[in-house]
Parts: sequence; structure tokens; C-alpha cells
Amino acid sequence: MGQFDITNVGLGATGERELQQMLTEEDFNRLQLTTLEYYLHESNPANGLVRDKTDTKAPASIAAVGLQLASIPILVERGVVAREFAPEIALIALRFFRGSPHGPEVDATGYKGFYYHFLDMKSGRGSGTASCRYSTRPFSSPEC
Repeated sequence: MGQFDITNVGLGATGERELQQMLTEEDFNRLQLTTLEYYLHESNPANGLVRDKTDTKAPASIAAVGLQLASIPILVERGVVAREFAPEIALIALRFFRGSPHGPEVDATGYKGFYYHFLDMKSGRGSGTASCRYSTRPFSSPEC
């Protein structure tokens, strides 16, 4: 397989050469398939929430939802997801968050524009993880 073009990624000439030697088009194809399979298997189609990890007891993670939303254009560009279907994937999650309950209650989805980092996969309510209140960054803090 051919090498994947990674120009202008800021690695410097040495880093770019090393990365091009390591990553082939086949590697990226495998990665995109694995990514798609994760989101298909670990997403709730009713609300767009994405499980934090593959453990069936794991809550949804606001970071996982964000990464799923960010991956949609890439999956479309690479022909993995149909362009016509992609907006519906994103809108399911966005509509859920728009209509989700906000307030100081532990089981709310968020409060004053911030969302709990961990949410129940089905209800979308705060998972009750006491040390992990609101997410202000894309990934959880070490205490979570």
C-alpha cells in the first residue's frame, strides 16, 4: 500500500519521515474501521451518547461524544459514512444535549452550560460519580 500524506503536521522533517515510514494507507484504513466499529457498538442510537470504554457498565463520556462528533467528517471524507447520513448522527447527540435537564442536581445532565463528564448511557443524567462534576476540558481529570 502507498504511504499516507502527512505534510504540514508540524513534526519537522525527521519526524515526518519517520511517521510516513510507520503509517501506511492500510494502517489508516484499519484505524478508520476500528473507530467506526467502536462508535457503532458503544453508542446509544436514541440519544447519541458514547460509552467511555467497552465495559458494558461504563457510563457515557462527554469526551467520547465529542470525539465521535469530530470523527464524522473524517469518516465521510474517507467514504466510510454516507454524507447524507452523517448529519443525522450528529443531530441525535446535539438535540439530546439541547433538550437535556440542567440544574444543580447530581442527576442533571449539566448546569449553566457545562456538562457532567460522565453520564448514564440510557438517561443521559449525571452518573453520580461524586468526584467528577462538570467537564471543562475534552478529557477527564486524573481524579475521575
